[in-house]
Amino acid sequence: MAIISACASTGRYTPPSGGEGRLCKYTGQSVRAMPIRIITVGKKRSAGVQLLVEEYTNKLKNYCSLHDFHIRSNPRNARDEKAQVDDEDKAVMNLIRSDDWVVMLDERGRNIGSEQMAELIGDAGNTGASRLSFCIGGPYGHGQQIRKRANVSIRLSSMVLNHQIALLVLVEQLYRSWTILKGQNYHH
Repeated sequence: MAIISACASTGRYTPPSGGEGRLCKYTGQSVRAMPIRIITVGKKRSAGVQLLVEEYTNKLKNYCSLHDFHIRSNPRNARDEKAQVDDEDKAVMNLIRSDDWVVMLDERGRNIGSEQMAELIGDAGNTGASRLSFCIGGPYGHGQQIRKRANVSIRLSSMVLNHQIALLVLVEQLYRSWTILKGQNYHH
């Protein structure tokens, strides 16, 4: 629990380290099922992506509630990148409550595996937060407010992913994380 107490004093969380084959410390234990919110900034979602997101959202209902929010990129039609990022940042921050535990998905974030994602979910449930919020940035990334507010920054891949692909990878990994936490079989 040292990670959690360190998180309380600094507001930052360090995801568990470890590579392939490392098992999640919560596997088979009772884990608090926090509501999960995914906030995505980007263009309108394709029908195929939406179908897959809905499929995983339905699967996740067995473990936790998941709400998916989409914010249109460049909500005020700003002409420069900084103004666009600032507008998107403000829109994202308006959806985050003070008691949310915030995970920012960022290409410079910490690289974690599926077991570490499961631990992140388990650790977040021990923080006292009321909700777990994942933030996927727009085409120019995240603004300074969300960077300061985030409890942790992770990346889903060493490659840059557009918001639709990042969303699909995230919902699949959330489902996989819950199967790990519940001790169910999954493909390594």
